[in-house]
Amino acid sequence: MNIAVTTPTGNVGSRVTQLLVQAGIRPRLLLRDPATLDPALHDLTDLAVGDLRDPAYVHAATEGIDALLWATPENVFADDPLAEMATMVDAGTAAVRAHAVPRVVLLSSVGAELGTGAGLIDGLARSEHEFTATGARVLALRSGYYFTNLLASADEIHAGTVTTTKPADEPMPWVDPRDVGDIAAARLLNPAWPGGVQAVHGPADLTWADVAGQLGATLTVIPDTEMADRLTLAGMPPKAVTAVLAMTSGLRDGFTPEQPRTPLTTTPTTLKAWAAAALTTPAAGR
Repeated sequence: MNIAVTTPTGNVGSRVTQLLVQAGIRPRLLLRDPATLDPALHDLTDLAVGDLRDPAYVHAATEGIDALLWATPENVFADDPLAEMATMVDAGTAAVRAHAVPRVVLLSSVGAELGTGAGLIDGLARSEHEFTATGARVLALRSGYYFTNLLASADEIHAGTVTTTKPADEPMPWVDPRDVGDIAAARLLNPAWPGGVQAVHGPADLTWADVAGQLGATLTVIPDTEMADRLTLAGMPPKAVTAVLAMTSGLRDGFTPEQPRTPLTTTPTTLKAWAAAALTTPAAGR
């Protein structure tokens, strides 16, 4: 079985890579910088070095594969993140068509069902539509909010504060991306699945008040305008700021995921368990 993995050093892709190797598969890894990959994996994988925005590279790197894990990474420091995501999706779908790749596991997000109005998630919605249109059997994993998004605020959390623009009492699914990787790897290794959409909701829906409480922090809810100022100060271009803010604003006010929580969509790792391992020291000390 020939399986290709994009973003193999990311939160999900690294877990998928590990599990495929442990299952006896020698995956083909599409990555930009081999130095970011665990050196112990170099002899257990085939490396295809290049940029997902380059159609020729993606075409060459996916030749002869039976299954593909496709992630469309969001670069929040790009001048136009959604345009950059579209470029990558176009390259990926062209390669899937050209090689008649039979199966694709696609990393997506809760909120992609809206199609538009959810900022960067709109790029994932487009990827669902375009990859499905290739004729491959596509399984879109619509995940909840990644615990790892909190790492960007690790210093603030260690100082005792959690900040959001989302209402404090609106629940939403939260998930460890490693658990998403577990499901993605299982699907890649099973050629019999039918495709479609599968949600990955984590162990429980949490409000931001719940999250702050579990982290032992005080919750601060700020308006979009203040968050926009913070993101701009961090160096994000205007279109990126708009796309990031719209992820939250588009899913506010009682948004309900299209896929309900079931045993199939529920994964085991809790926020407390993840935080105990990932937030044990201030960000500056990691």
